[in-house]
Amino acid sequence: MNANARKLAQSFDLEKLTPEFYLNPYPTYRALREIEPIKRMPNGCYFLTRYDDLVTAYKNTKAFSSDKKQEFAPKYGASLLYEHHTTSLVFNDPPIHTRVRRLIMGALSQSPRAIAEMEGDLVRLVDGLLDTIAAKGQFELIGDFAAAIPVEVIGNLLDVPHEEREPLRDWSLAILGALEPVIGAEAFARGNKAVEDFLAYLERLVERRRARPGDPSRDVLTRLIQGEENGERLSAKELLHNCIFLLNAGHETTTNLIGNGLVALTQHAAEKQRLVEHPQMIKTAVEEILRYESSNQLGNRMTVEPVVLGGLTLPPGTPVTLCIGAANRDPAQFPDPERLDVARAPNRHLAFATGAHQCAGMALARLEGAIAISRFVARFPNYALAGEPIRGGRVRFRGFLSVPCVTG
Repeated sequence: MNANARKLAQSFDLEKLTPEFYLNPYPTYRALREIEPIKRMPNGCYFLTRYDDLVTAYKNTKAFSSDKKQEFAPKYGASLLYEHHTTSLVFNDPPIHTRVRRLIMGALSQSPRAIAEMEGDLVRLVDGLLDTIAAKGQFELIGDFAAAIPVEVIGNLLDVPHEEREPLRDWSLAILGALEPVIGAEAFARGNKAVEDFLAYLERLVERRRARPGDPSRDVLTRLIQGEENGERLSAKELLHNCIFLLNAGHETTTNLIGNGLVALTQHAAEKQRLVEHPQMIKTAVEEILRYESSNQLGNRMTVEPVVLGGLTLPPGTPVTLCIGAANRDPAQFPDPERLDVARAPNRHLAFATGAHQCAGMALARLEGAIAISRFVARFPNYALAGEPIRGGRVRFRGFLSVPCVTG
């Protein structure tokens, strides 16, 4: 281990990240895995980078809590951001998490006609975007393509009128941006305003849907409003905040999957060519993109009982950060992990987490990623960057704000 790597590991502080880290965090993650895989931050949080340690934290829900009330109270105070992030599915423990997840999964899975029709609708959406791009020649990969797909898909699932979808992406970016380890007053205010505006919009949408229900076999919002046949349903607050969660989780990470994947392929010409020549590899390619450039890089837990990891005992009340981006390049789990391999198998990455909190929308994200990326490279096999991509400047959600491209 060279001196530079040792310095990276020893100086790492999640609350004081460098511009170089935002561009490429993986050398730091590698150094941490090898030197300090359970790294104590100056603020008392522990930062985990090994695959096996993350799996332990994900699966031991008795010892590792996902409830964020204690952690988020000093960060957000009595704000709408606090209310949102402590009500949404992902930041709760059983039995609340179990009940809310069952209701959401029931609404998603009980729309078989929507799922059956989704692939055709998605192909038409993607091909329409590709037609527009072809006419331009030079285009913006995120705005013209990657970000346009999941907003439409989730908007269709919740049957949000097309003319009302424009603010959704900005609201989502502001709310998710407030989850960064450190946020300033401006980001805090922007996040709160986004929750306020999003809630106000959803209240009107839910009121309209109660008055005129949609087809519950296709409309997830109608299904959530109606609840289960046994009469169990989300409370009014749970319904609104988990609709925000579905729209946020369903679009930002999928935007990043598509954008990260298409940029990574420009940087790995041989793998891009393999995919062009062997389009049947798209499923393994999507899994590899999820592993190689995880859309969601960090998770958080709080210990609720003494936990022993790597010979260290973490007392109850210890905040723990799970570094998905590091675990997905752990050589103990993935041979030659720094290499992009579109045919990699097996590929048990943690991009969707694992255990009780495994991503509820992962099947939909995989479908969107597969159709978007496969049809893009088939249509534009010689596409290339037309300038320097601009990263989003965030550590938790890794993606691009802007990627200038040409069709080739």
